[in-house]
Amino acid sequence: MQNLIAYFFATPVLAQADPAPTGSPLTTFLPFILMIAAMYFLLIAPQRKKQKEHQKLVSSLATGDEVLTSGGIYGTVTNVKGDRLVVRIGEGTKVEIARSFVQSVEKKASSGEG
Repeated sequence: MQNLIAYFFATPVLAQADPAPTGSPLTTFLPFILMIAAMYFLLIAPQRKKQKEHQKLVSSLATGDEVLTSGGIYGTVTNVKGDRLVVRIGEGTKVEIARSFVQSVEKKASSGEG
């Protein structure tokens, strides 16, 4: 009896390993591909669209536009110098800022003056 108990508990149990899956590589990487596609459509595409809209806004700035800078300062564009703008922020106070620091246009200048 003792030998029988020793036989069952002392004998190493050899488990057979599961055979390796032989699925196609496409089914293996499909979740990763779907995750990357979801990230593109949820994060990257909207950001690119927003960036293009901002670039269009910045390139269309003209003298007389009332703008809000990314620093939170409201002002009126008095002069356009290439990649810089001269903005009047108060009576007799003008600052020169980069075009890219304009966050939004509050009021476009009247183009039909005269």
